[in-house]
Amino acid sequence: MKAVSFLEDLRGNSYPGRGIMIGKSEDGRYAVTAYFIMGRSVNSRNRVFEAEGENLRTKAFDPALLSDPSLVIYFPVRMCKDGMIVTNGDQTDTVYEFLQAGKTFEEALRTRTFEPDPPILTPRISGILEYGKGEYSYKLSILKSTDGDENYAQRQFFEYEAKPGLGHFIHTYQGDGDPVPSFEGEPTPVQLSGDIDTFTRETWNALNEDNKVSLFVRYIELATGKTETRIVNKNG
Repeated sequence: MKAVSFLEDLRGNSYPGRGIMIGKSEDGRYAVTAYFIMGRSVNSRNRVFEAEGENLRTKAFDPALLSDPSLVIYFPVRMCKDGMIVTNGDQTDTVYEFLQAGKTFEEALRTRTFEPDPPILTPRISGILEYGKGEYSYKLSILKSTDGDENYAQRQFFEYEAKPGLGHFIHTYQGDGDPVPSFEGEPTPVQLSGDIDTFTRETWNALNEDNKVSLFVRYIELATGKTETRIVNKNG
């Protein structure tokens, strides 16, 4: 599949839901990650991203409006040995715990399934960056129902050797709808360019104004492991 513009892909979809993009900067110096959340309900829109050390968590903007924390409050990002985990739910903790026990990203996600929110059955999307041994590669995964049947799951895994100027983008929904249709196919290869501030600003501006909630961007300098992070919240 030929790489497309990341920004044009975002502009062309009013409701991709939650999305993960992982890749490598055009100059080859940085691992690049973006994670965003969108929302249509009050519960989904009532959120902000908040840093906790080098990790990231979601938090209710107005606690009085939080009706159900189970699928909206979690750690999307956790640092781990020689890498970083990013997901759209509490499977971040599952992956982290399995890695701490010497097991793998894939083993962890084989214990999980899609979200219990019928009739949507929202996919769980996950990624991991591995860069601590002089090389940089990343993996993406999607856990989704088979044809909308809550009795059957598909667990798909994708592994990439990082190429300068290229990322891969996966999100929960194909677009808006009632119910919203789940993501289909492989992660989309996307073109990357710009420094962290340019990339953050352009990504935020490309997300649908009515539905976007929060954006996290991190550049990791591969030579040193030094991280630089940007967080944008619509609330506050």
